Amino acid sequence: MSFLPVSQKDLLLRGWDSLDVILVTGDAYVDHPSFGTAVIGRVLEHAGFKVGVIAQPDWRSSADFTRLGKPRLFFGVTAGNLDSMVANYTANKRPRKTDDYAPGGRAGLRPDRATIVYANRIREAFRDTCIVIGGIEASLRRLAHYDWWENSVRRSILFDARADVLVYGMGEQQVVEIARRLDAGHALSGIAGTAVVARDVQDLADRLEVPSFEDVRQDKEKFNQAFKALYDQQDPIRGKAIVQKHGNRFVVQYPPAPPLAPSQLDEIYALPYERTCHPEYERAGGIPGFETVRFSIISHRGCCGECAFCSLAMHQGRMIQSRSSASVLKEAGQLSESKGFKGTITDVGGPTANLFQARCDRWEHKGACSHKQCLMPRKCPNLALGYAESIKLYRSILALPKVKHLFIESGLRYDLLSGEGPAAGIASKFMEQLCGHHISGQLKVAPEHTVDRVLGIMNKPDVRVYEEFVQQFRETNRRLNKTQHLVNYLISAHPGSTLADALSLSLYLMRRRMSPHQIQDFMPLPMTLSGCMFYTGKHPFTGEAVYVPDTFHERKMQRALIQWRDQKNRSLVREALKQLKREDLRSEYERAWRSYDTRAGSKQHASA
Repeated sequence: MSFLPVSQKDLLLRGWDSLDVILVTGDAYVDHPSFGTAVIGRVLEHAGFKVGVIAQPDWRSSADFTRLGKPRLFFGVTAGNLDSMVANYTANKRPRKTDDYAPGGRAGLRPDRATIVYANRIREAFRDTCIVIGGIEASLRRLAHYDWWENSVRRSILFDARADVLVYGMGEQQVVEIARRLDAGHALSGIAGTAVVARDVQDLADRLEVPSFEDVRQDKEKFNQAFKALYDQQDPIRGKAIVQKHGNRFVVQYPPAPPLAPSQLDEIYALPYERTCHPEYERAGGIPGFETVRFSIISHRGCCGECAFCSLAMHQGRMIQSRSSASVLKEAGQLSESKGFKGTITDVGGPTANLFQARCDRWEHKGACSHKQCLMPRKCPNLALGYAESIKLYRSILALPKVKHLFIESGLRYDLLSGEGPAAGIASKFMEQLCGHHISGQLKVAPEHTVDRVLGIMNKPDVRVYEEFVQQFRETNRRLNKTQHLVNYLISAHPGSTLADALSLSLYLMRRRMSPHQIQDFMPLPMTLSGCMFYTGKHPFTGEAVYVPDTFHERKMQRALIQWRDQKNRSLVREALKQLKREDLRSEYERAWRSYDTRAGSKQHASA
């Protein structure tokens, strides 16, 4: 095995004069299946193409983009594992001080709107080359979209990047088809999981035209109409091609790529990854983002949860695509024999760990339902969960000679752990297996809020479901004679959350002596339901008005109420109480602060 070429020296060592495909990425080059560029590169290589990588090029001129020459077929451009604006800025639009996907965690090595910048530099250097854009940044900007950083509606990224084709979702099938068509001299139209620019769409059968870029930029009702239509059609079985006019041209989004069969996924994850970062980064201290996933395994893709703030439904899709247990077990065995392995596999999972092997009989022939959801308001009886397979797999991995620990760090849908009717028994067994063997003292869950109205807007279960899970978690650990804790993830300032709602959440936490640290300030991402509500102030599916906490100061107050214990937040908590005319609660907060400070002081004194 060896890394894909990154220099002319690498080409000479392979005896190659040129490459078929050159991948340009905003991340450092890590040859690991958690990094999209590595996966796409290895898939193309497996299909017989010569592939090279230009990682984090100097974008201030076009020179660095020529280091591997001109590819015979195309340049593949991605901002990296994250949208570059998310990678470069915090939720309050401040520049980030570090970048986990750069050498030594150094910030500033990728430009804002990296896909656009890279593609235009390539076009400067090679006017007639084919440019294919993909990754999460391009995927979620494939049509007209709200851009929070500019506070405006931007046109499809296809135009600003001057790209020939956009790959959305997980792109293995698409890039191989693109490469084969270009190799044969064929057109790139009609490929599932791609979007292109067209001058005429009259010959496109079974299409759905949504309001134009000009319309959605000027009219928020039209923006919501376009979003709803797009969301409804994001299905590889029943979805139609989406057409959106931009001036005198059209963006055509073909239906999503079909889901991969287990054997296809197995093949992708069995490709010869080096499973480490390129040696050129050793002097800089490696890549922090790699260390997080170094000894982890991806078992499945997709998520049928459809949380409003999440981009997964519009990127990976609602249908769960799982690898075979044999494939995951084989990778675990290889991982246990790898350099630096000390006995712990840090994760086996995907977007949601307990959806491995989840399936519905409808998916293969009819697609995901258009009129109802898999998990909300409660789990559909047609959705079968793979708990029996998961338990068997986890036990098999733990039985490997060099594996001492297997932890599940992906996060779980706690609403799927109680079970109802016949499913209750296997769900309880999964919970016991999890608590007994796969938690390193803490389990990550994401209640996000405690006010049911806000949770409904987020498309999350009622707080009662969370409370039932907490009780079950405690009882399970009590039976196992274990002391383990929950790490609760919460979102502040989500659309629908008023300052009064943030106070309700704060009181819920304070009265239970909970002091969460995993708080995410809401960020309106392109092509998400929550981002749509943030921009329009309405729910696109119901038409109901949604409150939007959009001032920086209110966002600070909402976060302060959630992290009510912190000294730095107390003046903001007092301000919020005054603004809400709830100064009757001030004495309760003051008592809680004194009690907390006394306990904290005692601990410091004891450890001195």
